[in-house]
Amino acid sequence: MLTLALDTATHDLVVGVGEQQSRRVDAQRVIRTRSHNELLVPTVNELLAEAGCTYGALEAVVVGVGPGPFTGLRVGMATASAFGQALGVPVYGVCTHDAIAAEAGDTTGKSVLVVTDARRREVYWSLYRDGQRVDGPHVSAARAIDVEGDAVDMLVVPEALRETVTVAAGEVHDLAPGVRGLLAACDPSDTPEPLTPLYLRRPDAVPPKPRPRSAALPDIKL
Repeated sequence: MLTLALDTATHDLVVGVGEQQSRRVDAQRVIRTRSHNELLVPTVNELLAEAGCTYGALEAVVVGVGPGPFTGLRVGMATASAFGQALGVPVYGVCTHDAIAAEAGDTTGKSVLVVTDARRREVYWSLYRDGQRVDGPHVSAARAIDVEGDAVDMLVVPEALRETVTVAAGEVHDLAPGVRGLLAACDPSDTPEPLTPLYLRRPDAVPPKPRPRSAALPDIKL
């Protein structure tokens, strides 16, 4: 199943095309940016041309649904939904941390802690054992990550956040939610469910509170 894979939940804009069953990656772009909205669709167009693929050849879309910031998730999920509707193909949402953990390779017998930037001096984190998520995703201060024994076999964290995480680790890697990981986190045999973003907290922008109105003013409806 030829699949378009997208993720905008982190500082990395991830776009790729690959074969679902074999996890073959035909083309991939990973761009470290905060301009996901401006770059996403042009990057998809460029990547399809690079892979020698047309939109009509796509059979599915997979998109990371977070955890991540409100704006980033909205861009990726709205674009994935639009592609799915226009092409008449299923759209699968997967946890971005699951995709990152899958990028770590064979972790049988290992514990893996995935940490991503939540901004506001906080992080998102999930714990995996034997390749399966056993805790999370959560949002907290980096030093408040609660892992049994305060140690894991592998820590996957952006380089900029490494010093803020106090959990000890045998290995440390900085990995993006790549196309192979997104494909691995998706089960195409499942019926696609409505995309549900993993914000884990309220967006930074909130609607203003209504101003108090004097009781002396009449309630006039036009």
